[in-house]
Amino acid sequence: MRVDPQNGGPGSAPRKEAARQNGEVLLAVDDVSLSFGGVKAISHVSFDIRKGEIRAIIGPNGAGKTSMLNVINGFYHPQEGTITFKGATRRKMRPHEAASQGIARTFQNVALFKGMSTLDNIMSGRSLKMHRNFFWQLLWVGPAQREEIAHRRRVEEIIDFLEIQHIRKTPVGKLPYGLQKRVELGRALAMEPELLLLDEPMAGMNLEEKEDMSRFILDVSDQFGTTIALIEHDMGVVMDLSDRVVVLDYGSKIADGTPEEVRGNQKVIDAYLGVAH
Repeated sequence: MRVDPQNGGPGSAPRKEAARQNGEVLLAVDDVSLSFGGVKAISHVSFDIRKGEIRAIIGPNGAGKTSMLNVINGFYHPQEGTITFKGATRRKMRPHEAASQGIARTFQNVALFKGMSTLDNIMSGRSLKMHRNFFWQLLWVGPAQREEIAHRRRVEEIIDFLEIQHIRKTPVGKLPYGLQKRVELGRALAMEPELLLLDEPMAGMNLEEKEDMSRFILDVSDQFGTTIALIEHDMGVVMDLSDRVVVLDYGSKIADGTPEEVRGNQKVIDAYLGVAH
C-alpha cells in the first residue's frame, strides 16, 4: 500500500530526511528486560526514538512488541534496564505519570467508553489539562466554564482534523471498527502528547480504512510535529510510514535501521518466514 505523497506521504523526502538526521533523542530504551515468572518477554533490548520521527516496532506474534510499549508508558515495570524520556532516566513510572509528562497511546483492542459520544470520548483526553477543581466544575460557572469551553474548542479542532464531524454526537459503541480506531486516535491527540504510541492502529481495517489512517498518522507527524512509535503487522504500511524500524523476535532485538536496511536483513527474513527457529 502506498500513501499519496501529495498528502504528506512517504514521497515527502525532506521530512523523512530531516527526521533521520535529527540527532535529538526524545526517548531511549537501555538494556531493558521484562519477565513474567519464568517467561522472558523482553531480553536486554536497547534502542532510541528521535524527536519528530515515526519509529516502527515490528516482529512476529509474541515478539514482545506490546510489552515494550507497556514498559515505555508505565503499565509494566522492567526487572532490568532503564527508560530515559526528555533527559530524565527512570526504571518505574505509572501510566498517569507518563501521560502527564507527554506520552499518550492507543491500544491493540479499542479502549473507549462505548456508551459515550465521540465528542465526550475525545474530551476525556483533556482531563489532565483541566486545572479547576471538582467544586468549580460542578458549578460550571466562571473560570470552570471558560476552561471547559476552551477545551471543547480544542476537541472540535481534533474532530475536524480527523474528519469525523458527522459522528461527533454518536455513541462510539454504534460506530464501525475503523471509525472507533479514529476516535481513539483523537482521544490520544487531545492529550497533546510529545510521544504518541500506536499499538496496531490498522488492525482489522480494510484497505480504504488503512489508507485513511496512514494519512492521519503522517499528518499528525507533519502538522503537529508529534513523535510517533507504532506497532504494525502490515509491512507495506511500515515501509511507507516509518523513518526507522526496530525488529524484535522472541523478546530480543534482531535488527534496527531504515526500512530499506531492515527489509534486506537476513535475520528479519528468517524470523518472518519461521526458518530461524
